[in-house]
Order: sequence, then C-alpha cells, then structure tokens
Amino acid sequence: MMKKLGLIGGMGPESTLVYYREILYGVKNKLGVDAFPPISIDSINLYEMLKYCDNDRSRLICLLEQSIENLAVGGAQFAALTSNTSHLVYKELEASSPIPLVSILDTTIAEVERLGYKKIGLLGTIFTMEGDFFREPFARRGINLVTPDATTRRFINDCITTELELGLVKESTLSAFNKIISDMYKENGIEAVILGCTELPLLFKDAQTPVVCLDTMQLHIEALVDMIIE
Repeated sequence: MMKKLGLIGGMGPESTLVYYREILYGVKNKLGVDAFPPISIDSINLYEMLKYCDNDRSRLICLLEQSIENLAVGGAQFAALTSNTSHLVYKELEASSPIPLVSILDTTIAEVERLGYKKIGLLGTIFTMEGDFFREPFARRGINLVTPDATTRRFINDCITTELELGLVKESTLSAFNKIISDMYKENGIEAVILGCTELPLLFKDAQTPVVCLDTMQLHIEALVDMIIE
C-alpha cells in the first residue's frame, strides 16, 4: 500500500508541476504497474513567502506550519517543501509538524557525500546563497560551499524571481549562468555545482555545463518516490 504524500507547493508553480508529474510517473515506473500514488498539494503564495523570508521569519513559520497542517488534516502521511529557500525554517517546521518531513537538504548532502565532493558551487535565491541554513550542514561534514560575489548573487536571484519563477527560460540567461559556473571552476576549483533552487533545472535542462550540476529537486523527488512505496 502506498503512503500518501503532501506537497507544500507554489514556491514556485513551475517546480510544483515538475514535482507532481515526476513523482506520479516515478512511482508508476518503479512499481512497474499501472498505478499512481495519492498526493495532496497545498499551494501557498510565493510572493508572501519571499517577503517573510526577507523580514519576518516568525510569519514564514506560521505560513508553512498552516500548510503542513492542511496536508495532515487531508490525510497526508508525510510531507515535503517544494523549494530550497523555504528550508530556511526547516528545523522549526520539523519540530512542530504533526507528520514527518523529508528535507531537500538531507537528500542533497547524501548525494554529495556519495560522490565524494569536498568543494562545490552553490546557486540559488539570495536567501539560499547567503543563509547559514544551507551552508552549515555541509560544513559539518567537511564540504565547502562556494558562492559567487555579491553582485553576481543579486543577478542570479533576479533571474530566478523575474524569469524562472514565471516559466521564462532565456538562452542569454543560460549563457550568463554558464559563465558564472566556469569562473567559479577556474577561480575557486569547484568540483560540481548545486542547483539550489527548484526552478534552476528549467534553465539547465539538456544544457552542457562547465562542471557537473546536482539537481536538488530531482534528488528530492527520488527520495519521495522511495518513501511512498517503501
């Protein structure tokens, strides 16, 4: 019997669609039968979430706690946040959640350790690139995360929020991001780069990159598929 998954979605809509589709077919293909798993999605307002990330962490916690509660009441047996940025308050949510949560950070760290990388680039929203919540768990395992300079971080964040969150994929943006990754490889010696925003895979889909890209969303999806059918 498959477990019912609850997804806190809308952060943003494009990645939520990928989560839903890939989990459905991931379960079907892994089981090898014509069956789709039960999934509930509670979609929150991306822009409200980002505002709270910037200036009101307590309201961010309340917003996400309510979403998790909605999923639990709807019968979800475990839940996941469909963005890296929202993991800013993951510890608080994990402590208060009535159902187990599956962390995108934990699944990414497990893959980095499996591959043996020690120095990795990180791209994502400004909160992910500059926040300790993403960096510290890697540092505790002796893995160094490298981010671009402040001006480049702002550029990356702007591309995510004004383009990718809206489903806009531009060749010029891909070229700029590949240049950023190439510079990090040459100047910082990164072995790979973490796509630390669940919209970034939209940009890099089928693209050639200077180093290996680790897709946090896909790693998370694979872990959720396993949880559903274990």
